[in-house]
Amino acid sequence: MNTLIVSTFSCSFDSFLKDVTELFLEDMCKEFVTAYEFVKVDEHKSHLLMNVTDLEKLGAAMADPVATEWDKKNNCQDTVYKIELVD
Repeated sequence: MNTLIVSTFSCSFDSFLKDVTELFLEDMCKEFVTAYEFVKVDEHKSHLLMNVTDLEKLGAAMADPVATEWDKKNNCQDTVYKIELVD
């Protein structure tokens, strides 16, 4: 996994998981996200670890009007980190 997104949101974790998985990862990002894992921090915070093959395309998907409207509706705030292996 090379990307971490820490998200806070006002919807339930189950709703967040379903929407982000179905609408974002498996639809908008299917061509450049090859694997992902959710970690529930609490009912309104998650960590999403992803293997992303094109970070520019990820940025474009996150800025897409569908994604930004969902974020606004659910008070979602994302912080994105690029993860590098430490030798």
